[in-house]
Amino acid sequence: MAKRDEKEIKELGVLLLEIGALLMSNGASTARIRIIVNRIAEAYGYSMDLFITHRALTINLHDEEDENLYHGLKRTSPHGVNFRIVSGISRMSWRVVEDGWTLQQIRQEIDRLVALPHYPRLLVLALVALAGSAFCRLAGGNAIEMLITYLATFTGLFIRQEAHKLKFNLYLCVFAGAATASLVAGFFTQLNMDFTVEHALATSVLFLIPGVPFINTFTDLFDGNTLNGILRWTHGLILAFMIALGMLFSIYIYHI
Repeated sequence: MAKRDEKEIKELGVLLLEIGALLMSNGASTARIRIIVNRIAEAYGYSMDLFITHRALTINLHDEEDENLYHGLKRTSPHGVNFRIVSGISRMSWRVVEDGWTLQQIRQEIDRLVALPHYPRLLVLALVALAGSAFCRLAGGNAIEMLITYLATFTGLFIRQEAHKLKFNLYLCVFAGAATASLVAGFFTQLNMDFTVEHALATSVLFLIPGVPFINTFTDLFDGNTLNGILRWTHGLILAFMIALGMLFSIYIYHI
């Protein structure tokens, strides 16, 4: 095989690993990762073996004669949720198939997706806090409790973001956010006022609920990706435990 072809195959393998790692670290299910990566590999005329774990991906590329052309491994970054990247990569994979994108075009699109700006921080804080207030209302809270929930959620999310910026462990970030939010909500129990804040206390930490890990847990289990399903379930369970631990901390402080 020509040297140029070997270079292109290696570049394709590296791109496929990067795409898979981006999908995994931004909330895609195991089945979706395999489908998208395999779609791109087949568009270039190669078959693929892809082994996906919670923290790493391994790929083998084969030609029509089943000759192993490339083998590589890539670790994934800490998991989060960014569906703009997931949907963007999915759309890109179809463009590769339908429009015959080159490897350079794929690289440019990946770089563009990664560089997409996030929503303004203040907007995220305000809207997430508003969602927390809405949950408080759905739980039966009154206007005062909704206001307390807004303040508690806003503060808790701010502290969680600051802990993440300081590169704290993810579970400690969640604990810090839950503890802060419930401390703010629980503070009003100490004022001896004519209202309760039980709805505010219960809903102030809902912004931390690990919905995506639990959804992907059942998706992976139903698709037969048992190991990844169990790992995602364990990850979500630890996150939920840290939320409960943060609330327990504030309850202990305030003797509620």
